[in-house]
Amino acid sequence: MKQLVVISGKGGTGKTTMAASLASLAKGGMVVADCDVDAPDLHLILKPEIKETHDFLGLKIAQIDPDNCTKCGECEKACRFDAISDFQVDPRSCEGCKVCTLVCPSEAVTMIETISGHAYVSETRFGTMVHANLFPGEEASGKLVTMVRELAFKVAEREKKDLVLIDGSPGIGCPVIASITGTDIALVMTEPSISGAHDLERILGVTKHFGVKTLVCVNKYDLNVEMTGEIEDLCREMGVDVVGKLPFDPGVVEAMISGVTLVEVEGPVGDAIKSVWDRIRATL
Repeated sequence: MKQLVVISGKGGTGKTTMAASLASLAKGGMVVADCDVDAPDLHLILKPEIKETHDFLGLKIAQIDPDNCTKCGECEKACRFDAISDFQVDPRSCEGCKVCTLVCPSEAVTMIETISGHAYVSETRFGTMVHANLFPGEEASGKLVTMVRELAFKVAEREKKDLVLIDGSPGIGCPVIASITGTDIALVMTEPSISGAHDLERILGVTKHFGVKTLVCVNKYDLNVEMTGEIEDLCREMGVDVVGKLPFDPGVVEAMISGVTLVEVEGPVGDAIKSVWDRIRATL
């Protein structure tokens, strides 16, 4: 089984749009995993119908047992997050550091698991999709990404699919590392701008560090041909292939409003994405 992840060094480069289009081109031959759990939006295009719901247990938080508590105040003194007041823990402020459990002389403080979000297995018009919802203000999104990937892998084995397509998070943080670790190919979406080139260089450094085969696609390349050339030069220096350059097309917005992928409508962008998919399949 192969794993393909679509990522970007910055937001707004067309990462999710590309992932949705690749899912359409696969014609049900893959399982799709939306690992952008902090701000998921792949469901807006694929319109999943939820079949399974799984609880996500994030960081543990402290809880004080009033029957054992002697009200000595040691836990409140030790807490650096001001999460304890009047011998009660504010779950919104607790960071799960466990210091209170260490200083409590009566062992009245314990760490309890809380539900921080949900992961879903759903059906779409392109096959099975695994996605998640992290509750507002919750942390451990990298852990939730891992949960989504594990679910997607199990579903792919169950359905005998040979490819898992991962829509990763933008940037280079923990959720991105959790998205790309152990994958076979990373397709990096970028745009011809100074920030696009800068963040592309950073994310290429991450994929190189983890030894992931990397391909690059430049979105809206014709808006700044000179910068596109600089990005191609950067990729050559780092030994990365540019497998596609998507032209600017106002019809992209209309497709997004209609909730369809770019390969489901006629246009130059859809044709370019089909060419990218051919390059990816050849690499796989």
